[in-house]
Amino acid sequence: MPLSEHEQRMLEQMERALYAEDPKFATALEGSGLRTYTRRRVYQAAAGFLVGIALLMAGMVAQQIWISVVGFLVMLGCAVLVVTGWRKVPKPGEQGASGARRQARQRRSMMDRIEQRWQRRRDEQGH
Repeated sequence: MPLSEHEQRMLEQMERALYAEDPKFATALEGSGLRTYTRRRVYQAAAGFLVGIALLMAGMVAQQIWISVVGFLVMLGCAVLVVTGWRKVPKPGEQGASGARRQARQRRSMMDRIEQRWQRRRDEQGH
């Protein structure tokens, strides 16, 4: 659920206050938790992929098609998790929420333009 404009402004104010109060601490917190969590998830998915390969091979050796199918599905699911998770890992020097903040600013500026157009149309119509 996206944050409202008021909540986004409050979050930005809190971030600025944190940077002003303790810049070392603030830079230490930037994205490290998200990076660690996402990297751990990618490694778990890679391990799951290897388990899927083992199931696929075991199903072939035991001549049990359903085991091979389960192994393939595990491999497929884990491959999707690895690819999507790896894209989300922020770079070490990158802020974790900077992309979200940039999108919020773009969204706000777009909303500002729409509101300005709406206001202009109302003014032109004499309302």
